[in-house]
Amino acid sequence: MTEFVKNAAGRLIPTHINDKEVVPFQGVGKYRPQGRKYAPPIKTVADYPEDGDKRVASLKDALIKAGLKDGMTISTHHHFRNGDILANQIFDIAAEMGVKDLVWYPSASFPCHEHLIQYLESGVIHHIEGSMNGPLGRFASQGKMRGQGVLRSHGGRYQAVQDGDVHIDIAIIAAPCADPFGNANGLYGDAACGLLGFALADSEYADQVVVVTDNMVPFPCIPWQIQGNNVDITVEVDKIGIPEKIVSGTTKVTKSPDRLLIAEMTAQFCDEAGLIKEGFSFQAGAGGTSLSIGIYFGEIMRKKGIKARFARGGSNQYLVKMFEEGLVEHILDGQTFDLEGVRSMRENPTHVNTSPFTSYNYHGKGNFASLIDIVILGATEVDTNFNANVVTHSDGYLLHGIGGWQNCLFGKTVILPIPLFRDRIPVIVDEVTTLCGPGDLIDVIVTERGIAVNPKRKDLLEKLKDSELPIKTIEELKAEAEEICGKPQKPEFDDEVIAAIKWVDGTVIDVVRKIKE
Repeated sequence: MTEFVKNAAGRLIPTHINDKEVVPFQGVGKYRPQGRKYAPPIKTVADYPEDGDKRVASLKDALIKAGLKDGMTISTHHHFRNGDILANQIFDIAAEMGVKDLVWYPSASFPCHEHLIQYLESGVIHHIEGSMNGPLGRFASQGKMRGQGVLRSHGGRYQAVQDGDVHIDIAIIAAPCADPFGNANGLYGDAACGLLGFALADSEYADQVVVVTDNMVPFPCIPWQIQGNNVDITVEVDKIGIPEKIVSGTTKVTKSPDRLLIAEMTAQFCDEAGLIKEGFSFQAGAGGTSLSIGIYFGEIMRKKGIKARFARGGSNQYLVKMFEEGLVEHILDGQTFDLEGVRSMRENPTHVNTSPFTSYNYHGKGNFASLIDIVILGATEVDTNFNANVVTHSDGYLLHGIGGWQNCLFGKTVILPIPLFRDRIPVIVDEVTTLCGPGDLIDVIVTERGIAVNPKRKDLLEKLKDSELPIKTIEELKAEAEEICGKPQKPEFDDEVIAAIKWVDGTVIDVVRKIKE
């Protein structure tokens, strides 16, 4: 029988997930890791071709050569977002080979991966450890996945591999440009997606690393974001992904008047709080409202005649425009959200590719996240203690991934611009359905009807005391939403745990339970 314990956030979590003992969340910065990093097997050049040509004829040949068998963990990365092709092909081949009980370890999944539900049903895939956006999350919420999902932040995914919490048997890296030795980048070719940082840990720690490309160039492939010395096998195929589908609904600026108002109010708040100043830094998430805020930041910066030292991307056409106009000195890019981001990274030396190791890894000697002055993020729910949820909807279904959201909470001022209600369902609640980020790390909530500042940020409250912005308490915002929409009904759950939500340090901060339908 499953045993449960209460973690430091007061959430009841099982002691084991997928039969593996887990560490309950202990509070921000409280868990201290021990031991040494995981290490991949030592290999010898005697086993690799002297001419450096590691090519095999097909993806199936690569999987056979890599030793694909029952129970393995297969990793992929999500730089193509909803334009990914390879993940589906990998499991088509596994099904054809009769392989069972695989664990899929993507950096994220998207609606294009709905194709894989048949393999979750047939037993080819046992469970998914990675963000599950859309159909796969709904499938898991209905209790149909045999194993339990594990959701990690981008930094948490790197940390889990580095620490040996996840052992990758075979890593498949889709590379828009590669050479036969395995050096690879995302900058060139018909399927250019920008950078390959999410595949870095996979290339460094997996037992077998396979680089798949539709743009094989003679050695050397420069620059080599993935180093061929870490690669076992290379494959050339007709197509690895659809770059146009990198742009998704979460990477387009909002056209909603309410959301644009939230964006404008957020920028005005930052200006009046003195956060927008010469040499500042900022990061905006992938949501439409967050992206719109950058446009308003640009207007303020032009008026003041100031520049940002750096912006942390997700790059997109709007950030690139500010960068090429000279308003931003550097873009430290985690993933390119559109083709303008890809072009800029290719052409501009101070538009720099980064990885979850440099940006977010919590078990390291520092990372970029805590250096950022203003962080703009989204949320599906926030409660009156400023705790926030990004993975489940108010109906309880698991429909989103964590991305870099948890990691970015360590920025100096964290702002969540959110609508007060969605489809007449209040977003500010008594207690979030799923806890993804502790309220101690969230400073400001901006809605179209008012702005709530975490009482712990007395400095911000002091600076805004004479502002004409509608500064309210979070309880006032919640009451206003309920007066308009009524008190939201809570979703009903079964006892069965269908997924664990890991905190940035690998502890379990909450779980998602099977929905009662």
